[in-house]
Amino acid sequence: MAEGSRPGPLAFGQVVIGPPGSGKSTYCQAMREFLARLGRRVAVVNLDPANEAVPGPCALDVGELVTLPDVMASLGLGPNGGLLYCMEYLEANSDWLRERLRGLRGHYLLFDCPGQVELYTHHQALKNVFAQLAKWNFRLAAVHLVDSHYCTDPGKFISVLCTSLSTMLHVELPHVNVLSKMDLIEHYGKLAFNLDYYTEVLDLSYLVDHLASDPFFRNFRRLNEKLVEVIEDYSLVSFVPLNVQDKQSMRQVMQAVDKANGYSFGDREQRSLEALMSAAVGADFHFSSTLAVQEKYVQSQDKAVEEEVMDL
Repeated sequence: MAEGSRPGPLAFGQVVIGPPGSGKSTYCQAMREFLARLGRRVAVVNLDPANEAVPGPCALDVGELVTLPDVMASLGLGPNGGLLYCMEYLEANSDWLRERLRGLRGHYLLFDCPGQVELYTHHQALKNVFAQLAKWNFRLAAVHLVDSHYCTDPGKFISVLCTSLSTMLHVELPHVNVLSKMDLIEHYGKLAFNLDYYTEVLDLSYLVDHLASDPFFRNFRRLNEKLVEVIEDYSLVSFVPLNVQDKQSMRQVMQAVDKANGYSFGDREQRSLEALMSAAVGADFHFSSTLAVQEKYVQSQDKAVEEEVMDL
């Protein structure tokens, strides 16, 4: 095998994806600091050519290769077309990425990715970049961030479920879906169901019934039923709640990702009984974290009701 085609030593990391405003860059920096405190060598890689203000240290920036403003100016493309071109350009220049990543071997990598949804549902460029990383011996898990405020709108939540499912099927990486900004959920409005209903994606027929109480969505009941059937037939989508200000919440996400990309079972991880047990637990391992957020949310709602009564 030629020297340049040999895979490098085994490395682990996360590709952080999700729509604009879901908190990807904030998550990358918070997770970098959290893992660094645990003793891991961590580096953030910015793969978003539109991200001109990374909020923290960045070991590698795709802006050295291509930027969205330059592409828009030189090719006369809009933001969406320009971003697709940037990802195709990155795919075509994968040797540049590989050469830069060689200097980060031995690090746990956090790839901060663009926010355009099309890149993760049907466009091939970024998916091919992830596949190339796998050939270079990177063991990656996709961390898909979704803003938790979508839980307060049943119609939008069904849309989020469809997008998450489509992303999981297209990206073809071990996947962890995350409800971000849980510290703000009490400000978003009242939830129709308990929080675990949304994180575990329980019987969605209740959500369809709830939508039917709205005159607008009543006309689309049959469509919603079919969408829900698709989601439940695959039975793949669930969420881990995340508050980047809370260490326990960060730990729960870290454990889910370590299980997904295999870091928990690698020779870099201490083979303690606690580490193995935390990795072996199934989908309900983050129940305590969800319950804590739910209790906080209920207390906030009760306080709001009391204030309304006092005003009366």
